[in-house]
Amino acid sequence: MNARTEPEPAAPDAVARPPLVRELLLVAGLFLAYKLGRQVTADHTGEAFRNAHRVWDLERAVHLPGEGAAQSLLLQHDTLVHLANTYYAAVHFPATAAFLVWLYLRRPAHYVRARRVLAAVTAAALVLHLAFPLAPPRMLAGTGLVDTARVYGPSVYGPPETDQLSNQFAAMPSLHFGWALMVAVGLAAAVRGRWRWLWPLHPLLTLLVIVGTANHYWLDAIAATALLGLALAAFRLPHRTTPAARRARPGRRPAGDPAADRALVGAGR
Repeated sequence: MNARTEPEPAAPDAVARPPLVRELLLVAGLFLAYKLGRQVTADHTGEAFRNAHRVWDLERAVHLPGEGAAQSLLLQHDTLVHLANTYYAAVHFPATAAFLVWLYLRRPAHYVRARRVLAAVTAAALVLHLAFPLAPPRMLAGTGLVDTARVYGPSVYGPPETDQLSNQFAAMPSLHFGWALMVAVGLAAAVRGRWRWLWPLHPLLTLLVIVGTANHYWLDAIAATALLGLALAAFRLPHRTTPAARRARPGRRPAGDPAADRALVGAGR
């Protein structure tokens, strides 16, 4: 096979789309493992509150802004805080699912990477939830923070002692923020165009919401960002070979180069 007929390396978006049934089973299995794993830590109430006071004191020691600063922005209007509670309850899973579905249909290579990154971040978060149970700031007395979901609604949580659907002592890291940040990073990598500046709005709004509603500490978002950075470094996209790089590969003769054509003719005499 000569240089003119040698096939070009496949671009990342040319990667074969994974089988749909397998992907659905993988995502469903990951979700079930995460939900079951969260239940394991549900009985660590005393440790969760001790860790919460440690996190609160650490944030004050390193001069992070108080969570009350974000909450005060939301409490200026009942409608605003209600919208924040709705965003917390209704956007997290649907936005991530829509992101994965779109990548699966339109950018298979980006989908494979995003799925691997989200799985790694979620698995690491589950380990941290087991090792470091943490009560959210809305449960800490004396902080001046309001449990906005309970006061203004809507709320996705029941009383912690009777809630069988979720573990409310799994604040760090915040998967609300980690997944939202991955959506923004994944779309920025997969989509080119004038609207790319909109992608960071999702994690920024999520950060304001999770802290302003007193469901997470600032450190929860910082921990999620660190985990995501490690996962992104571990799972890189396939290398994209640009046309210029392909023309510069050793042994490849640029098409239509008169000097190269004369050299080849002379060599064949």
